[in-house]
Amino acid sequence: MSVAGETRTGEAEAAGVLLTWREAPLPVKAVIAGIMVNRLGGFLQVFLVLYMVAGGYPEVRAGFALAAHGAGAVAGILLGGWLVGRIGVRASIVSSMTANAALTAALLYAGSYPVMLLLAAGTGAASQVYRPASAELVSRLTGEERRVMVFAMYRLATNIGTTAAPLIGAALVAHSYTLLFWAEAAAALAVAVFAARILPRDRPGAATAAGPAGHGGARAQEAQEAAGGGGYRAVLRDRGFVLFLLAILGFSAVYTQYLSTLPLAVRERGLDVFVYGVLVAVNGLIVILCELAVTRKVQRWPARVATLAGILAVGIGLAAYALPWGIVGLVAATVVWSAGEIIGSPTMTAYPALAAAPENRSRYLGASQAMFGVGSAVGPAAGVAAWSLMGDAVWLACAAVAALAAAAAYAGMPAAANRPAKSG
Repeated sequence: MSVAGETRTGEAEAAGVLLTWREAPLPVKAVIAGIMVNRLGGFLQVFLVLYMVAGGYPEVRAGFALAAHGAGAVAGILLGGWLVGRIGVRASIVSSMTANAALTAALLYAGSYPVMLLLAAGTGAASQVYRPASAELVSRLTGEERRVMVFAMYRLATNIGTTAAPLIGAALVAHSYTLLFWAEAAAALAVAVFAARILPRDRPGAATAAGPAGHGGARAQEAQEAAGGGGYRAVLRDRGFVLFLLAILGFSAVYTQYLSTLPLAVRERGLDVFVYGVLVAVNGLIVILCELAVTRKVQRWPARVATLAGILAVGIGLAAYALPWGIVGLVAATVVWSAGEIIGSPTMTAYPALAAAPENRSRYLGASQAMFGVGSAVGPAAGVAAWSLMGDAVWLACAAVAALAAAAAYAGMPAAANRPAKSG
């Protein structure tokens, strides 16, 4: 694979979307395709509450089951980061998707509420174990100069699948919930079979670096040696990366307000729920249509610059919701924070692989993904509570949290990390 500075066309071509995809190894393409298939079949989180209520469970109990699914998802991400070091990437992905298929189908036959809770938590965990493993494989087989772009493709596959899944799920539910759950189980099993046939065998803990360790990786190696080994203990000893994790926590907590607080704000202004749907659609279109093109430019920025720009733009866009304007203003604010998402998110997704020592990369990736999950779980609940007390001032509070997250990223990420290569 050519790197920036080794081709006559320079780093712009070397980092292009089509060239990056063409030169990506087959296992990387397989992982990205598998993610899309998995997310296209990811109906459970959207329809679990409706399924349980239709089955006679009280709404509160159904809500607790969804919370158990979310808690299991966070635990599954951390487990996945650990599991890669024990059984390897391919085995982690295959076991994750196989277990997810079995547990999803078992939900249809849960005979009691405690069993339903256990299965909900189990499916949440099993469905997420694959994420650190897949991210580890992408990082391992992708050169540092291509990593941000490949992770943008990774995110695109996730976003397309997540956007389409509710529509597919709604069509299946119109027939029966049984068909819905078996379809999700079949999608997970298909990914497991796909991974078993295409992904390379790897030994536990294998971490073939795509190139020399960067500034973050060298720092992580020192932290690991100080901790006396790898694992999550080394992650926690890496103070710079812990600050990055706090930045991820703050970013995800405010970013997810569009799912919880924004619909309340739209309703409070006397606007139809259709307006909220338009705002969500605007975000989805911007991410799906623009992220790869934007990433082609942003990937040449130092990781800290891209992260700061993304977090701050999200904060500014959310703060703009506090202004007393109509639909056009709400759309404009949505465009701003959506731009922040596509500027910063690919870099934030790729950065843990840059910051980690190669042999501990899956734990860094797992810790980052888990922290995003925690913020995504806590943020909506905190936002709704703050909305009930503060009204539109909650958007200013979101901007303040985003500013704190940006400050944590600035302090934790080395200025030279991911600095673009010079052509010559």
